[in-house]
Amino acid sequence: MGVQLKKDSVDLGIVTRNAGPMVAFYRDLLGFTDEGQMPVPNIGTMTRLRCGTSLIKVVEAAPKADAPPGGIAGGTGYRYWTLTVTELEALVDSLKAAEVPVIIPVTELRPGIRIAMVADPDGNWVEFLEESV
Repeated sequence: MGVQLKKDSVDLGIVTRNAGPMVAFYRDLLGFTDEGQMPVPNIGTMTRLRCGTSLIKVVEAAPKADAPPGGIAGGTGYRYWTLTVTELEALVDSLKAAEVPVIIPVTELRPGIRIAMVADPDGNWVEFLEESV
């Protein structure tokens, strides 16, 4: 038997040493809804940000190590996540104007599918995908 989902989305935890820039990126630049903060016992503080039905949990903590930099080619494990969007060009232009590093500019992967990738303040990669089919 597979997983019996109760919700049609996943939640994502992003651990950071400095939540301020991370929350500003996801809340202010990407427009996620701030649902407040809560303590995480023996770890740090979590800021809860809503993205559609997903919850993005930015946890400020003092981890023992940092993830290797370099996105997809930097190491194994979770290296990027994808948001399906509309108006991809306008989004990327607004992020460029805010001096967000664009890792992969708007690129057509196949007919009707375009992507772009950026790095958040900690260097985590975020892919934006736009479907026109």
